[in-house]
This record gives sequence, C-alpha cells and structure tokens, in this order.
Amino acid sequence: MTTSSTNIDYQAPYARTVGEGNWLQRSERWLDPRGKGAWIAAMVLGFIFVWPVGLALLAYMIWSKRMFSSNCATKRTRHASMRATMRPSGNSAFDAYKADTLRRLEDEQHNFEEFLKRLREAKDKAEFDQFMDDRASRTMDEEDATDADAKPA
Repeated sequence: MTTSSTNIDYQAPYARTVGEGNWLQRSERWLDPRGKGAWIAAMVLGFIFVWPVGLALLAYMIWSKRMFSSNCATKRTRHASMRATMRPSGNSAFDAYKADTLRRLEDEQHNFEEFLKRLREAKDKAEFDQFMDDRASRTMDEEDATDADAKPA
C-alpha cells in the first residue's frame, strides 16, 4: 500500500480565497460601493428572515455612521483623490505650473471672500441706516402727535 504525498502551495493564486478577510468583511466591501440603499435592503431582509440579523445590521449601521452618511464609499475616495492632487508628478515644469495655478486660485478665492465680506458689511450698514431713519421718523411722528394733543383747541 503506497501513499501519495501531495504538496499544496497555499500561496498560489488558485489556492487563495476570492476575498481577503472573513465573510463579514467581504460582505461589507460588497455593500459599501452599492451605497446606503443596499445596507438598508440587507437590514430589512435580515429583519424579515432572521430578526437578530436585522437588529445587528441596524446597530452596526448606526455605530459605524453608515446610516447618516451620504455614501459609504465617498469618504475613502475623497481622501484618496486629495492625496493624489498633492503628490508631485515627477515633471518639474508641470509641478511648477500646478503650484502657480493653485496659488493663483487660492488668491482669487481669498479676494472673492474679502469682496463678499465687504458686500455683507455694506448691506448691514444700509439696513442699520434704514432702521435708524425709520426710528427717527417714528419718534418725530410721536412727538408731533403728542404736541397736537397737548395744544388746547
């Protein structure tokens, strides 16, 4: 009786599992790109078929703030794109152009914010001046009415 020895390479691509991590992590990675609706659908199905699963999903969605965010995957992609924007490209001419353009845009934003501030201050001053004029005219009207009542006929 001979026994055959089989050597299995567990690091080979065919031996690896489809997704890294346990089934909960794979489920989370599958649901995240599909958004909040997929999470809510999974929670409702959990309540329908096995209520503790639905309750657990609801608790997880509230705990992880998935219930209140606009999109689950949005946070990750926003941070990744910001890192890519700040990373140098390797081309010094392009990097200088990008730095100059970003500086110019920041200056324009600062100037626009200053303009809006001056505009708000002018509007506030005009409203205050109008209030003071209305108040002064009401005071004059009240004094005239008081004077008319005080004069004997």
